[in-house]
Amino acid sequence: MEQLRFLVPGWGEVTEILLVALLFFRILMVIQRTRAMQILMGLLVLASIYLFSQLLNLQLLEYLLETLFQYGVIAALVVFQPELRTALSSLGENRWFREAKGGSEDLLIEKIVSAAETLASKKIGAIIAIERQISLDPYGDTGSAERITVSSEILETIFTPGSPLHDGAVIIVGDEIRSAGTILPLGNLQMDYTKLGTRHRAAIGLSQETDAIVIVVSEETGNISFAEGGQLQTKIQPLRLKEKLARVLLDQPLNT
Repeated sequence: MEQLRFLVPGWGEVTEILLVALLFFRILMVIQRTRAMQILMGLLVLASIYLFSQLLNLQLLEYLLETLFQYGVIAALVVFQPELRTALSSLGENRWFREAKGGSEDLLIEKIVSAAETLASKKIGAIIAIERQISLDPYGDTGSAERITVSSEILETIFTPGSPLHDGAVIIVGDEIRSAGTILPLGNLQMDYTKLGTRHRAAIGLSQETDAIVIVVSEETGNISFAEGGQLQTKIQPLRLKEKLARVLLDQPLNT
């Protein structure tokens, strides 16, 4: 029995295991539905192939993978610097505990949908990004910092042609507009999206790099689009937009 005591962890080991598990959980929460998650899955596949090559003594494959791991880390740090910056920024925030969702989010949704519907009817271009778990502060720094309670009238005013902030994006955090006139990253587009305008490309780009949801109003067609997880849905009706926002912000099921 004395030899099996190592199988019974003490309080120190249990605490250490819990802290490591908590850290990995937080990292996964940060990178979910971003390109970083795809990178992680690719690394896991390469690691599996490397172990397979060691078991079968495939020396050439093992050597190539070791070389890739050695220099690939440096390349990944350069290529995916925006994702790493956003992830580290989010890790430093206290977002473990969320307030109960309810009436304030319902009112917020009504205001955003009302503004999008009005802007669409007038064919006024707009792009509205709503922060979720990953902070949008690095992107907000490219625009005008604000602390304005969201209202449909304010959103309509910001995007009115001639306004100094109408060309950029609005970033909403909670029930506040935190930034306006913001420049968002352009995404890596699929073939179906190559003919899209700058606003739609920026919406896809932000939703690829973060877990934000982005609403776009086309100034050419007046159509409303919705970007999430790197995917863009176009020609969204106001009622459908309301349902999508409720699903994301209130965790309500989406009607099919």
